[in-house]
This record gives sequence, C-alpha cells and structure tokens, in this order.
Amino acid sequence: MNGNAAAIGTFDGVHLGHAAVISCLKEIASEKGLQPIAITFDRHPLSLIAPERAPLSITTIHKKEDLLSKAGVVPVVVPFDESLRSTTASDWMKMLRDDYNVEAIVVGYDNTFGCDGVALSVADYKEIGSRLGIEVTEAPFVAGISSSAIRKAISSGRIEEANAMLGRKFSLPGVVVEGNKLGRTIGFPTANILPHAGIVLPGNGVYAAFATLPDGSRRGAMVNVGTRPTVRRGNNMTIEAHILGWKGDIYGMPIKLTFVARMRDEEKFNSIEALRRQLEKDTAKTQIFLDKVSRQEK
Repeated sequence: MNGNAAAIGTFDGVHLGHAAVISCLKEIASEKGLQPIAITFDRHPLSLIAPERAPLSITTIHKKEDLLSKAGVVPVVVPFDESLRSTTASDWMKMLRDDYNVEAIVVGYDNTFGCDGVALSVADYKEIGSRLGIEVTEAPFVAGISSSAIRKAISSGRIEEANAMLGRKFSLPGVVVEGNKLGRTIGFPTANILPHAGIVLPGNGVYAAFATLPDGSRRGAMVNVGTRPTVRRGNNMTIEAHILGWKGDIYGMPIKLTFVARMRDEEKFNSIEALRRQLEKDTAKTQIFLDKVSRQEK
C-alpha cells in the first residue's frame, strides 16, 4: 500500500494561498508515488483554545471538503479535541506516520501544528521529521492572502477583493424563512435568508449575486444585507434576495447566494416610492454585473 503526503491546517476558504500549498503537495506526492491528503479539523482550533477569539468560517466543513477534493487532494477531517490540543509536534508527526501512513509533509510559511508549534520553525519540523522518517518541505509563500484577510474583506463589504483572494466567488448557504412580505407590494418580492450558522456575513449593502435554488438552477439576484432602515425600526440584520425574473414558493428550503459585487451602501429613503425607484436602478445594475460574469464564464 502506498503511503501519503500530507498538508495540515484549517484550510478555511481553501483560498489561493492554500492552492500554493496544495500544488506543492501534489508535486511532491507525484514525485514520490504517494497519495496527497489534506488533514484538517472539524472546528477551528481557537473554538476550543480561546472561544472568544474563534473566527467565523468562510465555508462550511462540507464545502471545505468539496473544495479540497476538487483541488485534487483527499480531505481527512479529524476532531480537534483536548487530546489533540495537548499533542506535541513530535507526537503529531508520529501519529501521522503510524495512523495515516504519512511519509512526507508540506507546511505553509506560517503553518504550525502541535501544542509546542508556536515556538518551532520549519527547520525544527524538518529535524523532527528526519528522526521519524518523514520528509518536511516548505511550500511557496503567497503574499497578502490569508483566511483572516478574506474574512475582513467580506465583513467590510469588499466582496470583489475577497473573491480575488479566494480565487472564486464567496458563497453563503442558508434557508429561506418567512419575512414581512413588503417587497412584493412594491414589485420586488424577496426571499428572506437565514444564513448557515457560523459563516462570516457580508457587510451591510446592496449586492449583485447569483442564487442557487433548491432544484439546482442558478438565477440572478439583487441582495440587500442590513437593517432595511426605510421600512422597519430596530437594528435586526436581514439578508434578502430579490431573484430576478422568478416567482415561486421556496419557504423552508435551502438556497445559496454567490456574491459577485457590492453596488452601494444601504440607505434610508424618504418614501417607499423613492425606495422603489432606487430598486429599479439596482436591478438594472445587477443585471449588468451578472451578464458580464456570465460572459466571462463561457
């Protein structure tokens, strides 16, 4: 049975920085006749170590597994528990060798693992690996791209910047729940989205997006993220998608919003009629953005 070459990390977002690590991993695996695997966790380590500092996720665990598989590696999800938290880097690598048949490890420039990993350098990992019969390689550095930077861009509404770092468009899964149905009275019915728990949300504003419906079809959508100041009181945040040219009942069903561009800030208008006129402009602008993307995808 052939062994494995492994990369270890949270891989949140599976972004272009991760792509460099995966590319290096696949190259080494190919040279050595090994299977490339990505070892990741069922939760962010900080959710156990320091819950108050644990970040929201860019993707669900299932989406992460799918992205890793599409990148050409086998995802291996391990539970991050107290036992793993207290495991030293040396014992980590021994476990990988004995339990996962790992013969080579690829690490990113800031990649650490093991309870003592913060104090270790790549040279230290290489030295430990040499004692255990595991070859350790450092992957190329991709400047300016990290999961933290992507989360910040998303939550600040800089969706195109986030998309550039991801190497694809950010998507938000959720379920359609019942809203106040005001949109339909002014010609802009919306699906009120309850997002998947624990996923980072785009900053307030109006976005051009694609909506993937329960039947798998994709439609253009104008999405408002915010408090809808013109029509409601309070600061409760909502995510509402006006799905272009579509009518139907999808209450209680899953939906995915894929964000293309942020078009404007959320605004408070002096009247419902002023809001309606702005929504007409937003719809036209949304269609322009989405037509451009559709042409690029062909």
